[in-house]
Amino acid sequence: MQKTEWPEWRCPTDNGDINDQGEALVCSCGHVFQRRNGIPRFVSTENYADAFGAQWKKYRTTQLDSYTGATISKDRLRRCVGEALWSQLAGKQVLECGCGAGRFTEVLLSQGAYVTSVDLSEAVDANQQNFPQTDNHRIAQADILRLPFAPRQFDAVICLGVIQHTPNPEETIKFLYAQVKPGGTLVIDHYTYNLSWYTKSAPLFRQYLRRLPSEKGVRATEWLVNAFWPFHRIANVFYPAQMLLSRVSPVLSYHRLYPTLGDELLREWAMLDTHDSLTDWYKHFRTKRQIQRTLEDLGLKEIWCRYGGNGVEARGKRSS
Repeated sequence: MQKTEWPEWRCPTDNGDINDQGEALVCSCGHVFQRRNGIPRFVSTENYADAFGAQWKKYRTTQLDSYTGATISKDRLRRCVGEALWSQLAGKQVLECGCGAGRFTEVLLSQGAYVTSVDLSEAVDANQQNFPQTDNHRIAQADILRLPFAPRQFDAVICLGVIQHTPNPEETIKFLYAQVKPGGTLVIDHYTYNLSWYTKSAPLFRQYLRRLPSEKGVRATEWLVNAFWPFHRIANVFYPAQMLLSRVSPVLSYHRLYPTLGDELLREWAMLDTHDSLTDWYKHFRTKRQIQRTLEDLGLKEIWCRYGGNGVEARGKRSS
């Protein structure tokens, strides 16, 4: 693939020009952003996403299709992106927000996109370990609400599994859309309301676990999975028992959803997603109509919005 020009880094504080000095990036107003492990850091070292950083470092390969031998991440991304954009990703400038350890990075790179992967947490280190920076992949630790780019720089902005964990989802969507080029596409998803969440023990566990230091949170959720896992294996063969167990156990089990993964991978996914669901600082829910209205109010065209995946999946285009 022929090398292309990346959208330039800009100061997230004042949108000023940035001078790349190797170990640090310095803006024209004097703001300094250090590079660590080769990754520009545009945020402070501690923030509300710390638990996610610990999570993705611990479970760095768990959700990679190349690790599971399945196409779970590819299928989800392809559905959300839509066939028209999917077939045209090669050579496109794609901003991947909330990249985590890279489950979708892997897929985007395999499609030939030029991928800028950003995350608020230190998950960027796991992402780099999985997919080192190259001529078609670069990584930054940055906040969606203060992204280090001038507006309207990317052919596609993709943010899956993230917006519900930010302080204000509508504001987050607005800042994501600001990065979409004329004629470009915004692709998002969001949790939706689910009565079963409020009838389970998980919200009670979450009130305690999300306040733990990140490393203790990982250990605590691992203990929970190990304690409840034998019961989930048994209950899996009898659906009513699984339903009853899910009201008591905070552990997320995918025996029925991904039966081909095998017990060890299913346990690994349970540890990852149980931690994800019990330690997130923010957990918002929106209806399909609320997401569609947000996209309409921003002026997106050709909006596609449906219930599916983790809740609501949506995309739309900026007018040319």
